[in-house]
Amino acid sequence: HVQLVESGGGLVQPVGSLRLSCSASGRTLRRYFMGWFRQAPGKEREFQAAISWSGSSTYYADSVKGRFTISSDNAKNTVYLQMHSLKPEDTAVYYCAAKGDWDGLATSQQYNYWGQGTQVTVSS
Repeated sequence: HVQLVESGGGLVQPVGSLRLSCSASGRTLRRYFMGWFRQAPGKEREFQAAISWSGSSTYYADSVKGRFTISSDNAKNTVYLQMHSLKPEDTAVYYCAAKGDWDGLATSQQYNYWGQGTQVTVSS
């Protein structure tokens, strides 16, 4: 069993920056893949970025390439999503998730574990 807890969300102005954190516990994640998703009201959950727990591989949705960076700190059992150049359309609840294999990293249904989410609101 894996427990995930997101933090770092809040209110930020357009073109601002924010860093989200996902703290993991319950079992080792060295063989897991971690993903960040977001979901706005009335919208489907949308893939943002994924990373192998080792940090050796990353994958991004086209919509966030060049703006968001996913990273991991194994010593802290934490995965981060650094967000820059935020836009109002980035407003959503952001979720951290984990899965045990490499395929379907951009598909929310294939993730086994989810955090509670953290709200990001981009507004002037």
